[in-house]
Amino acid sequence: MRTGATRFGRAAAWAVTGVFSVWLTAGLAGQAPATKGAVGGTPSVPAGQELPVTKIPIAGQAAEGYFSPDSKSMICNAKFEGDKEFQVYTFTLDGKNVRRINDKGADACSFYYPDGKKLIWTSTRDLLDLPPGSYSDANGYPQGAELYTSDLDGSHVVRMTNNQVYDAEVTVSPDGTWILFARQIDGKLDLYRMRLDGSDLFQITHTPDWQEGGAQWMPDGKSIIYRAWKIQDQGQRGMPMTIFTIKPDGTGLTQITHEAGTNWAPFPAPDGRHFAFVKFLPPRNFEIFMMDMVSGTQQQLTFNEAFDGFPAISPDGHWLGFSSSRDAKPGERSMFMYLMDVSSLHVGPAGK
Repeated sequence: MRTGATRFGRAAAWAVTGVFSVWLTAGLAGQAPATKGAVGGTPSVPAGQELPVTKIPIAGQAAEGYFSPDSKSMICNAKFEGDKEFQVYTFTLDGKNVRRINDKGADACSFYYPDGKKLIWTSTRDLLDLPPGSYSDANGYPQGAELYTSDLDGSHVVRMTNNQVYDAEVTVSPDGTWILFARQIDGKLDLYRMRLDGSDLFQITHTPDWQEGGAQWMPDGKSIIYRAWKIQDQGQRGMPMTIFTIKPDGTGLTQITHEAGTNWAPFPAPDGRHFAFVKFLPPRNFEIFMMDMVSGTQQQLTFNEAFDGFPAISPDGHWLGFSSSRDAKPGERSMFMYLMDVSSLHVGPAGK
């Protein structure tokens, strides 16, 4: 999953340890405060209030969802009655047309091709004899996690990697020519890209002391936004993470967040100027923020004492999809998919 996530999605649910019972604070010492004004100079809701949020009515637990190119459907990791592991599912935003894409092994990160005709996802389906590992533990990621493509109904599955290492956190470039993913070799995480047929494999990052992952293409396809943590910090509760951008050829490395603490799971808005991401607010709360990459201002979007994370913005800029434990029963570690109407923030294509 977009690493630094959870069993439900990339390596950071390690931080979700039970029901959050502390009211979130407005800011975090040493971190940039959320702005009380607007995102990109457009009207926004009053500080401390969420924009309208609705729960997607699907029956299973679900997390780390990403939108289809037409903004009408989502793909995510979910677990329905009868599932032994989390699997890749798709569904429309009204919770209908639920479809399981894979039923073997344990699945993780998934994404739509930009033409909307194919899917790409992570699974251990062909390496069940290897230790299962854990998608939520960077010290024990599944070494049998490989990348696969399929049609929208889960048919015509094609295995894209064959390494017996952790290949996950996958997405596809806006022009549909490159697959971007994270690979872990001997405990070290780096970003890679390859052609749609698996050729021209290229390692993008080469940092000895950072663990890179959770990457997404910027809308113009000219750069990549991702999160990274220092190896020395790995496994800490509230693990410090920093957000960077880099060009696909490995040049142009730029640090985007500079405050201390967890800055995780970045996802760019269609306008190419803003991105949603997650902060860990003490003592035990994950909240979603929006950052303007030009001004550097940040606006807090979620205000809930439960876990809120894995943000994704629909291609039309209307919806923020995210995962939350806000409706979990007391003592239950469950997450579900939600939609926030962010159309008033005008972060869609060309500022729509």
